[in-house]
Amino acid sequence: MSAILKQRVRYAPYLKKLRTAEECVPFFKNGQYIGWSGFTGVGSPKAVPTALADYVEKNKLQGKLAFNLFVGASAGPEESRWADLNMLARRAPHQVGKPIRKSINEGRTLFADKHLSMFPQDLTYGFYTRQKKDNDLLDYMLIEATAITEDGAIVPGPAVGGSPEMLSVADKIIIEVNTSIPSFEGIHDIDMPINPPNRPPLPYTRVDQRNGLTAIPVDPEKVIAVVESTIADRVPEPNKPDEKSKKIAQNLVEFFEQEVKAGRMPENLHPLQSGIGNVGNAIIDGLADSNFKHMNVWTEVMQDSFLQYFESGKVDFATSTSVRLSQKGFKQFFDNWDLFSKKICLRSQVVSNSPEMIRRLGVIAMNTPVEFDIYGHANSTNVNGSKMLNGLGGSADFLRNAKVSIMHSPSARPSKTDPTGISSVVPFASHVDQTEHDVDIYVTEQGLADLRGLAPKERAKEIIEHCAHPDYKAQLQDYYDRAVFYCTKTKALHEPHILRDAFKMYLNLEDNGTMKLKSWDQKF
Repeated sequence: MSAILKQRVRYAPYLKKLRTAEECVPFFKNGQYIGWSGFTGVGSPKAVPTALADYVEKNKLQGKLAFNLFVGASAGPEESRWADLNMLARRAPHQVGKPIRKSINEGRTLFADKHLSMFPQDLTYGFYTRQKKDNDLLDYMLIEATAITEDGAIVPGPAVGGSPEMLSVADKIIIEVNTSIPSFEGIHDIDMPINPPNRPPLPYTRVDQRNGLTAIPVDPEKVIAVVESTIADRVPEPNKPDEKSKKIAQNLVEFFEQEVKAGRMPENLHPLQSGIGNVGNAIIDGLADSNFKHMNVWTEVMQDSFLQYFESGKVDFATSTSVRLSQKGFKQFFDNWDLFSKKICLRSQVVSNSPEMIRRLGVIAMNTPVEFDIYGHANSTNVNGSKMLNGLGGSADFLRNAKVSIMHSPSARPSKTDPTGISSVVPFASHVDQTEHDVDIYVTEQGLADLRGLAPKERAKEIIEHCAHPDYKAQLQDYYDRAVFYCTKTKALHEPHILRDAFKMYLNLEDNGTMKLKSWDQKF
């Protein structure tokens, strides 16, 4: 027992349950239902999952020791290793990483994609464990802690995610106390799960309000092991925004300035939500360079780009369910703990992604799609309609309920077979996650389409004119004109489509390596 572990574990009975990660391996059997803490690659257990992977690899048990794994969102490199070793029979509700994506698309892992606000409560309802023979919903919950209080409650690290709900339905609990990072005690605000029909409203009307619990209470009898972990989170350094991302950010900042001038937004805007990725980082950088001050943030994940807001005083307060920082970002965070801990609150994903809170606070939601079509439907998950990318995440939680719902994307994505790339604007999205009813604004480096209050045919004009890449604009306009002509005859003009042509850009990409058609009369 290290001195720091003894200091962090303030509930003495847990010290009698100390084990190594390797000593926990015999607890696990094929087919068990397991929960992990963590959200977007931080705050996940690391020591025990690594020991299990080592055991499977050493004993050649690939595919023979596999689990039904549930994490609040994506986990870290340990999850990727489990995927490589065929240790993931089932996974929900979100994932990131080439190995697990490959396992899903090859059919080795069954993946249940779900809105992140709904997943933890659906788990407590028993929706994911209907096939289990016993009454326990989760056999084990593995949670990373940075401290344990005097009454045995768990202080999480940089992520809360779905931990409160998963702990409440776990038969047995293994706590990994990570002593490689400082304690996060005091930065969390925990709402414990209460199921319908008597669920009270969430008691927040401001971003900076707290409910009081700074640790997650658990039944100490369920805790079967406490393991010391010294493995830090490993998040890649964020890429610097490219010119397209900077232009998208510029278009959005100009839109916000116009909204303030028109009186539709206050001078400090509404609380901001931003998804993960280069475009999201560029937008945060763009807002940091703008004239907006005293902003607030209500989001699901904060990245390195947010830190400059607090140091400059541009943001008064921020709520999230995780802080997903690089090594450099975490150092900056810990070195300025007194500043950041007073301005940041980490909540469960059920609260951070709550439609009730998003709508009440009037959040501005900004997320990136795979593609979107001329009428405003967006695909966030399935490339060419079938190939899973990462999952829906929390984008729809925010987009459907925000005061202003924004989706941002480059107008074309790089391709090895076409110098222009693959068009992000298509006639008919190959898969729909966010419908035309959910998104107000689409923005690319080409411009911004404001769809608020517009009918489908008006939306098509705005999207083609302002968002499409110049190399695809005429082709998309030609499709729309032909669809209008066709649907005039069939008296189906609300949202004109020619189904035999709607997916020809995808078919041409598969057959010829480009979305550029010779003609819409081209046969496949």
